Amino acid sequence: MKRTFQSLVAASLLLSPARAEDGLAFFEDKVLPLLQQRCYECHSHEKKIKGGLALDLKSGWQTGGDNGPAIIPGDLTKSHLIKAVRYTDPEMEMPPKAKMPAGEIELLEKWVAMGAPDSRVAKTGDKQARTIDIEAGKKFWAFQPVHDAQAPAVKDASWALDPVDRFILAKLEGVGLKPAAEADRHTWLRRVSLDLTGLPPSPQDIERFTADTSPNAYEKVVDRLLQSKAFGERWARHWLDLTGYADQIGTSNDVFAEHAWRYRDYVITAFNTDKPFDRFIREQIAGDLLPAATPQERAANLIATGFLVLGDVEIVAVDKLKMEVDLVDQQVTKVGTAFLGMTLGCVRCHDHKFDPIAQTDYYAMAGMFRSTDSTHKTDNGVWSCVNKTELPETVEQKVEREKRLTTNDSKINDLKAELEASEKEKAVLDVKIKTANKHSKPPIVKRLQELTPRIKVLQKDIQHSEFFAPAVPKAFAVHDREQPTDMRITIRGNPYALGDMVKRGVMRVASWGELPPIPERESGRVQLADWIADARHPLTARVTVNRIWQKLFGEGLVRTVDYFGVRGEAPSHPELLDHLAMRFVRGGWSQKQLIRSLVLSRAYRMSSAHDALAMQRDPDNRLLWRMNRQRLDAEAIRDAMLAISGKLTLSQGGPALPLEFPENAVNLAPKAVNPPAILFKKHRPVHDYERTVYLPVIRSAGQPGSAKLRDVFDFAQPANFTGKRAETAVPTQALFLINSDMLRSRATELAKDLCESTPNAGARLEALWLRVLNRPITSTERDEANQFIHSLTAESAWIELSHALLSSNEFLLRL
Repeated sequence: MKRTFQSLVAASLLLSPARAEDGLAFFEDKVLPLLQQRCYECHSHEKKIKGGLALDLKSGWQTGGDNGPAIIPGDLTKSHLIKAVRYTDPEMEMPPKAKMPAGEIELLEKWVAMGAPDSRVAKTGDKQARTIDIEAGKKFWAFQPVHDAQAPAVKDASWALDPVDRFILAKLEGVGLKPAAEADRHTWLRRVSLDLTGLPPSPQDIERFTADTSPNAYEKVVDRLLQSKAFGERWARHWLDLTGYADQIGTSNDVFAEHAWRYRDYVITAFNTDKPFDRFIREQIAGDLLPAATPQERAANLIATGFLVLGDVEIVAVDKLKMEVDLVDQQVTKVGTAFLGMTLGCVRCHDHKFDPIAQTDYYAMAGMFRSTDSTHKTDNGVWSCVNKTELPETVEQKVEREKRLTTNDSKINDLKAELEASEKEKAVLDVKIKTANKHSKPPIVKRLQELTPRIKVLQKDIQHSEFFAPAVPKAFAVHDREQPTDMRITIRGNPYALGDMVKRGVMRVASWGELPPIPERESGRVQLADWIADARHPLTARVTVNRIWQKLFGEGLVRTVDYFGVRGEAPSHPELLDHLAMRFVRGGWSQKQLIRSLVLSRAYRMSSAHDALAMQRDPDNRLLWRMNRQRLDAEAIRDAMLAISGKLTLSQGGPALPLEFPENAVNLAPKAVNPPAILFKKHRPVHDYERTVYLPVIRSAGQPGSAKLRDVFDFAQPANFTGKRAETAVPTQALFLINSDMLRSRATELAKDLCESTPNAGARLEALWLRVLNRPITSTERDEANQFIHSLTAESAWIELSHALLSSNEFLLRL
């Protein structure tokens, strides 16, 4: 009967104008009052919009909420509104307090079957639906092609050492300002050393540079710093901020990411070998799909894809489909931020509110990552794990691993033998103690007290040795699915409410043509990487050189370094930005080459001195009339203290987590309810002296050991992707510097070394200032320091003075 009724109504949908008017009258007389009475309380703009569904406008039920459109005109079975009021699904019963009377439900059914005529239109002043005009969007500066900007002519041509300087000087001359005087040699050397390596210059470096009167003295310093291993250790950390890197998977239960260090070391090596940035892009997005000439190259390509899975990946979830789609969203967001300087995460649910990026653009890219396997379900209940891939070995690596495996097997056999003997002895003693008299029982009890904990230790050691037995090296990496496919829009991000299928592709507003066809059974990540790394891309080179500029000058030419969109800041020097982008590409995407040219420019040599007129006209220093002062970041503060105290230990990289200690690893049993995790009960002594980049990064709690300084001095939260850290000044930082055991240890080590190496107090003061502040002590400072030293006992005076200097603003700042 119902089907017949629907058919009759469907046939009546061929309405004449008069019948259409009747339908609108029926809506206004019968349906609208019903919606107002029964639905508006929870689904209207004036009250609330539960589940994302608004029923006070026609567009509200057309767009729908979390489950998609609420009404499919003419189709009662597919209309969620009818399903809800009929109470046929316990998960979808509306109104929630009680079922509507049958007569009211029939009115709604009749209305939907009529085609859901609705006379409501948007009220005057309501926001109209926004359409994305791609061609108009391409007129915005960030989406226009990079042009080859020529350095302008300037009045004071002798000031410029590089074309960069002419762009800067031309702007200053245009508003009647002059650049600051050149910084003295001590200031410049400290600046360039900290910027390029994150470490201060040694007294020997200072003496060598200040005594060098050759015309290429500055070049020799820069080349030495760029060739040092410390360069990659410093600049790799900048990149890791953009990846959400940590040695923990997700945030739940301290699940260790035992292979994450391979990606960290890959990035350090990439910077030290000056891997072309376009290649760097391709390896991280699609390294598993790239050809390789050697096992080492193949291993590096696989490790590089850790970029896609070493963020804050949620791995504990009952709803695996939602977990998967959320990870795809994270990958799209990360690629958008790191390479394109665009906010793509918000486009998951709707067209971008400000930029010419459509929701279909998001799903075109998301389809590539949905066609990529990143995680898999484990045997631990609701837990999943990031995919691990075996890495190719050289013959030498395999031989070395087999030697370690033999040693480990021998160790396990010894442990098992001791365990077996201990268990047998305990069994015998358990029997003896039952029949022993009072005098013979005490030695049995003592032996059992020794055996029982030893047996537990042996069991744990055996389990640990078996779990961490030398095996083929692995890395967290991704690979294409067996059957890649396009992705459907998820309405309001709900993977169970699906919209149209979107062909895999890229962001159209930044494109110059059609994306090459994606081969069958491939995800499209190669094509995505090629598109991003193409010299014609309007964003990639601009975003990259802007970040490099920000690290060296304190602020980017575009100050919103992670967002080049409409609501971001426009470049202060647009021609200079394009000049650098073009230079970067023409220079083979070499980051070292670009950095070298920038730190050898006159602009980089400027002092950070105050100028009243310039401050009045340009208080934010957007025209770069002086060098911006920067506080050292957490890593540079800690590493500089280690270097100054003579305690910095060189590292070859490798695992950050001290999992070699059995007491640090739990849940290693094959049938454990939760996945393996770390406890940090025992630390490696070397962790107190290694560079901060090699220390474990943990998301779920404060940083372990001497890495606690990172929590105080604005370390990049490893759940986020950021190209520029916050720089706060809060009381806890001063309290940390005063009370930190770590800082006290460095001050004590520094004072002891000075006292032992430099007997003369005057020379010792000179050495202290050179080591900590990297400049000679002034006469006033010498007098005050001597007065301070004489006010305390000789034993503590130099420790207190060293502590004071290490806590000083001058030490904490890069001028």
